[in-house]
Amino acid sequence: MKTRSRNADRRRRHRIIRKKIRGSAERPRLAVFRSNRHIYGQLIDDDAGVTLASASSLEKGLDKPGSKIETARKVGELLAKRAAGANLESAVLDRGGHRFHGRVAALTDGARAAGLRI
Repeated sequence: MKTRSRNADRRRRHRIIRKKIRGSAERPRLAVFRSNRHIYGQLIDDDAGVTLASASSLEKGLDKPGSKIETARKVGELLAKRAAGANLESAVLDRGGHRFHGRVAALTDGARAAGLRI
């Protein structure tokens, strides 16, 4: 029996999720990518194929030491502020094949706390 890697399984789940979720200009897709060290979020208009706003833990103000969950929450808040600057009020979540738990949930909670409806 052939075994798949954890990353291959995550990519498979992501493809299944992407079949059901589609972002538009009014309600973009909040795509979350999580690596071992960092977390990234993008608001994507799939109709035009354009990223409307993005934020990541690699940015200057967010590189302070702290827990990964606290950093993910700050990234979500920053993303929601940038979304408000682009006149975006709501988004649909694309969790990238990860469970809605831990850092993915923290990023989403931070975005909700800053005013983005998900």
